Amino acid sequence: MITAAADGSALGNPGPAGWAWYVDESCWGAGGWPHATNNQGELKAVLELFRATAHLDDELLVLCDSQYVINSVTKWMRGWKVKGWRKGDGKPVLNLELLMEIDEAIAGRKYRFEWVKGHANHPLNEAADSRARAVAEAFQRGARIPSGPGWVRAGDAPREPRDEELVGAAITAEVAADVAADVASNIASLPNTHPQLFSFEAEPERETAVTVLLSPQEHARLLKRAKARGVSPEKLLRDLI
Repeated sequence: MITAAADGSALGNPGPAGWAWYVDESCWGAGGWPHATNNQGELKAVLELFRATAHLDDELLVLCDSQYVINSVTKWMRGWKVKGWRKGDGKPVLNLELLMEIDEAIAGRKYRFEWVKGHANHPLNEAADSRARAVAEAFQRGARIPSGPGWVRAGDAPREPRDEELVGAAITAEVAADVAADVASNIASLPNTHPQLFSFEAEPERETAVTVLLSPQEHARLLKRAKARGVSPEKLLRDLI
């Protein structure tokens, strides 16, 4: 049996948000968004835990401090599906996309949930919580996201990357090449009135504006990759540049 904690964190709720699952110091994963809710972080942590262990046959014990997540997956989801993903009052279910992805991820899996009290010094829960919060704080500061090593456990075969991960990697390379080419072209066309404008050897004295022209296809790839990483298209472009 695999025992893992899953937790989410949002600063402001909604606000900069993170999620994390945790098995041990060498086996954990985390991520987040610039703006999301705590419940979205909690759900995403569970989803990514199931995805990270999809290649294994072990039963999965999910330690979770969110009654909302546990009840959503183990009690309410079946009824929501029968009603077309609507609640008893007829209103649409919140966080539908994440819940549908969890529904797909748990199909055929052996698992159970166990509620643990949050912030009560439970070692695994505290480890997941601290990592989820670290991601939220990183988004708040605009710092590098601590994503963790992913699924690394002695004796396990490596997980094959999902199709969307392979596509995402290809998109990253394509977008990076497209952006680099466009930036180079734009720079070359500028009059040479500011010879140090694009020198990165020293801190600039003022902000520099860079205009990048993307084709509709390039723009679509950029949006898809930004969504996959949980960042804005603007931030993805800045990181690539």
